[in-house]
Amino acid sequence: MSKRDSRRELPPVPEALPASAVDAHTHLDACGASTAEDVRAIVDRAQAAGVGRVVTVADDIGSARWAAEASTWDDRVFAAVALHPTRTKDFDDADREALEELSRHPRVVAVGETGLDYYWDYSPPEPQQEAFRWHIDLAKRVGKPLMIHDREAHEDILRILEEEGAPSTVVFHCFSGDADFARRCVDAGYVLSFAGTATFRNARALHEAARLVPAGQMLVETDAPFLTPHPYRGRPNEPYCANYTLRALAELRGVSVEELVVATTETAERTFRLGEVAQNRSNQVGAGGTGSL
Repeated sequence: MSKRDSRRELPPVPEALPASAVDAHTHLDACGASTAEDVRAIVDRAQAAGVGRVVTVADDIGSARWAAEASTWDDRVFAAVALHPTRTKDFDDADREALEELSRHPRVVAVGETGLDYYWDYSPPEPQQEAFRWHIDLAKRVGKPLMIHDREAHEDILRILEEEGAPSTVVFHCFSGDADFARRCVDAGYVLSFAGTATFRNARALHEAARLVPAGQMLVETDAPFLTPHPYRGRPNEPYCANYTLRALAELRGVSVEELVVATTETAERTFRLGEVAQNRSNQVGAGGTGSL
């Protein structure tokens, strides 16, 4: 097999974690899933590696509809819906109406990913900021966590959260700041979610940030199919690869893998109210409902 061909292959499924973990941010549709069978296959691979639940996240309206529906196909799948900041140039009332409805779906556990992205130039800062403010208000109105995409926009993110009044729970997906920014976020009570980037050997500032975040404010994610952790950087990513990131973070923080898995799972359960959502699902199924859209 050539080096090029090997980079198209998924990493090997690692030995299962000593406790069940949560992938706090993935994109099952971008991983190639379109049907219930596809979703089950991906989540089965994740569970074999000890990653027992996932939050699949939308980045446009079509993806949001799919994510909410997919969350009804498997009890291990939850959803988050929003319009990605790079897609906000033409954010209109129809989009807002659709997201308002989808955000109230019982299997949708967060409003996200929303925020600011100054790396790409697909959408100017002004419509990004306007959409971010709208999503903040939506999260507060529906009483669900706000899941933030922050790329090269740290100061404006914090400023707008302060100006608008942050929701009770804020998650920085794929945290990308240094130790100083991490301290400011932790002090504000925000939850920081670390992806495969935290395993990259050249990410020293991110390593420092990951060491100082309290476990009660830490999540672990894949952002699959992107950001595959070391040593498989560049290959396709899937939720099971959160296993690699958890092991690397445990070593970085000087704790056992089991301790970190248990702690981050507790944070995920509290942040997204996974137990409450699961119980509501159980009650609905017991009453003869399906939970589908």
